[in-house]
Amino acid sequence: MSMGLPQIIQGGMGVAISDWRLARTVSQLGQLGVISGTGMSRVLVARLMDGDPEGHMRRALAHFPFQDVAQQVTERFYVPGGKAPGVPYQLLAPYTFRPSVFLDQMTVISNFVEVFLAREGHNGLIGINLLEKVQFPTMASLYGAMLAGVDYVLMGAGIPMQIAGLLDKYVNHEKTSYRIDVLGADKDDDFRLEFDPERLFPGIAERVGPLKRPNFLPIISSVVLAQALLKRSEGAINGFVVEGPLAGGHNAPPRGPLKLNDLGEPVYGEKDEVDLGKLAQLGLPFWLAGGFATAEKLQEALANGAAGVQVGTAFALCNESGMELPTKQALMARILRGDAVVHTSPLVSPTGFPFKVALLEDTLSDTEIYDARPRICDLGFLRSPYKLPNAENRREKIGYRCSAEPIDDFVRKGGDVEETAGRTCLCNTLSATAGYPQYRPKIDYLERPMVTAGDDLVNIARFLKPGETTYSAKDVIDQLLPPLS
Repeated sequence: MSMGLPQIIQGGMGVAISDWRLARTVSQLGQLGVISGTGMSRVLVARLMDGDPEGHMRRALAHFPFQDVAQQVTERFYVPGGKAPGVPYQLLAPYTFRPSVFLDQMTVISNFVEVFLAREGHNGLIGINLLEKVQFPTMASLYGAMLAGVDYVLMGAGIPMQIAGLLDKYVNHEKTSYRIDVLGADKDDDFRLEFDPERLFPGIAERVGPLKRPNFLPIISSVVLAQALLKRSEGAINGFVVEGPLAGGHNAPPRGPLKLNDLGEPVYGEKDEVDLGKLAQLGLPFWLAGGFATAEKLQEALANGAAGVQVGTAFALCNESGMELPTKQALMARILRGDAVVHTSPLVSPTGFPFKVALLEDTLSDTEIYDARPRICDLGFLRSPYKLPNAENRREKIGYRCSAEPIDDFVRKGGDVEETAGRTCLCNTLSATAGYPQYRPKIDYLERPMVTAGDDLVNIARFLKPGETTYSAKDVIDQLLPPLS
């Protein structure tokens, strides 16, 4: 396999499901291991407060170029032996247009730590996956990943026009700004968040020197979007991941009017199929995602001009993934019983994008359970900024709301009550899925996990060896890429 073009991209999943261990393992096996960059500041806080029992977080922090800041992080959050079960994780302030220096530093450092650990001890390829819908931490996340030498950046859940340009500028530690989507903005409005590496880490350009520019792979669902990105991107695009509606996590909405099937799921049709011939004519490598985790599907992708495939769900259930063990075991038990179900919910995600949920007892799996969860919004990664009435001074006239927050708060901020139906807090539930559930002492509530998976979940038992109930990342890759005879 060429180091430049892996045949298998391990998908970036959830909050720390695609963690550094999984990405490192896949990379060492010769493919592209990808860490999820979503919510990494929350994850680093939790790992340090849980005692960092194997010392991995502190070892990575010891390699950060500015040790005074790294030491500040350790002193603030590290709990020797781990926090007591009834002690909540400390919270960082949610992002606004004026984030604190420490919040940006934490975002940089947490992504540096994850990529550093994924790359440690080998020369394989490592990528980071981010969501365009989670815009505020993006610049700091990318910069932190580049400080650690990330090789690829993958981004979906939106139209990432600005990312390639940011990567170009971070090579030389330049100051950047990022246009933020603001609800109610006029066509002439230009709301920007600023990021300056020198403000956070004075002298870093001189201390570190130029950084490697990673390859950028937008995650797309149509040729039209690929063409638009090539025309309007602010920097070079190096390829595409083409993700269909069978993939886990957020799906692109169907093209045209939204129609639901008898189960309340979005209906996709011919308009949502990607013309691979036209895509190939764009002259860039592409990988197919969503139901391609078999040797036959990989060969089919290659025959259609793809460089390979992206695989998520199969890796999410493997031994090395970051999914907490009890949830992983319970989900595997359902798969082996033959009653695993994946539901594409048009409502559950505050982003408004369809989101796939694996139905599982004791997780947030259906509308009744979503509605039963206390509406607590304290992480804020999916909050949407909105323009206040009569806004003149832009930054001081911006509010923030989330359709999964308390309904009265959402409506008071100008939201439509209908937008709250069936929504839940993915920030907190997906953190719980990775083993970092927040505890609420005042209401004696421990966050429950939510599992997202692709439609291929029901077939995952094919990776099990006879008599086994678990499998490894290597088992997945060995099935997709059988040894040459």
